[in-house]
Amino acid sequence: MTENDGEKRLFVLDTNVLIHDPTALFRFAEHDLFLPMVVLEELDNNKKGPSEVARNARQASRFLDDLTSGATPEEIRQGLSLNQRIGFDEESDEGLIATGKLFFQTEPMGDNISMPLPGKNNDNSIIEITVALQNNPDLPKVSLVSKDINMRIKAAAIGVHVEDYNNDQVLEDVNLLYSGVMHLTEDFWDTSTKEVDSWSEEGRTFHKITGDEARKWQPNQFIVIDDDAGFEAIVRENSDDGAIVEQVQQFYSEKQAVWGIMARNQEQNFALNLLLDPEIDFVSLVGQAGTGKTLLTLAAGLEQVLDEKIYSEIIMTRVTISVGEDIGFLPGTEEEKMAPWMGALMDNLEVLTMHNDGGEWGKQATSDLLANRIKIRSLNFMRGRTFLNRYIILDEAQNLTSKQMKTLITRAGPGTKIVCLGNIAQIDTPYLTETTSGLTYVVDRFRKWDHSGHVTLKRGERSRLADFASEVL
Repeated sequence: MTENDGEKRLFVLDTNVLIHDPTALFRFAEHDLFLPMVVLEELDNNKKGPSEVARNARQASRFLDDLTSGATPEEIRQGLSLNQRIGFDEESDEGLIATGKLFFQTEPMGDNISMPLPGKNNDNSIIEITVALQNNPDLPKVSLVSKDINMRIKAAAIGVHVEDYNNDQVLEDVNLLYSGVMHLTEDFWDTSTKEVDSWSEEGRTFHKITGDEARKWQPNQFIVIDDDAGFEAIVRENSDDGAIVEQVQQFYSEKQAVWGIMARNQEQNFALNLLLDPEIDFVSLVGQAGTGKTLLTLAAGLEQVLDEKIYSEIIMTRVTISVGEDIGFLPGTEEEKMAPWMGALMDNLEVLTMHNDGGEWGKQATSDLLANRIKIRSLNFMRGRTFLNRYIILDEAQNLTSKQMKTLITRAGPGTKIVCLGNIAQIDTPYLTETTSGLTYVVDRFRKWDHSGHVTLKRGERSRLADFASEVL
């Protein structure tokens, strides 16, 4: 949670921290935790329903029940040891080692403190309790931990030391996110290695490159040398003595077009190489609006479902979060309810069918065929399912938490490929940031796996109006 400065601390947890991450109880190392009673009340109020918030509230309550089970009132007042949870690994974390204690509020606090906070809502009560703890000279340094920005502002304004909960932060800076592309200097061949073995197999060209730099390359990372020859390759193997790279396929011309779609820039060409590779089971594409993420993914999916018959169908889903006000209840079947959220799918299918030469009848026949092979599914019903030989598209993946992302990706059965699309600069989910998004999480965690690939698309290709708007607005 925080850097260890050698001083033991007491952290007061806001409810949203436990709802965001129930295992936060065991992520504060040697420091002690304090839970106000109002936090327990809010957990109880949020525990009902099938939502992610309700599930996390119930899980946090179960953890607290385990900790208090069998404890006497005196033991609870003295603080419950958290080290009984050492090694807890439910979410594949590398051991949650907590050696501090957990304290509950067991008596009224903060009522006699004069505070400039209006009203008596739950947030203000937690802040007042934190102030009362800070005024106790027998306690170590007290800090309030909250995911609520406004609560942190109020607490800081009255002199309370407050912090955000950032244990789930994947990176310190989003600019450090793995891009999937390595640009080498023009003199790379002269300075880094003297030995390059080259050969061809079934029309594919490979090179074995030795040297210290080649050993650091990631599986399926793209290597680019911006010289006159324009060398572009993808890393197929890396070992202690170097790497084996394969020159990428080119999809820039109509002859190599994928369902009528050609790559308009280098990153789009790299994305098509990943999307069309049957040996790559997981692909993540990150980029701003208009970079072609959805169009390229759909074109590659249709190519492999209808033409090559590698997958049986395309399944597309996304998080149903409105940009503006919610339009309320939506009638119909699952697909009909999801239709308003799938405008991007319909727009891109229109582009993919506009080049059909069969006239209106041919376009309608193509549209009917695509409708039968592309299924729209809701994220709400994914738990417990297994998808076999499917091409799954997770759109707007930046709005998923790391736990939701794990739930969805683990639905993949044999022969299934998952493609995650998103723009981490457009996050609509409360308490998620660019560095804690589930999309950022999977990009970082999958980059060393031999059967995954990632590309960050940087150049918009929607229109000159859209490109200009992205720059100046």
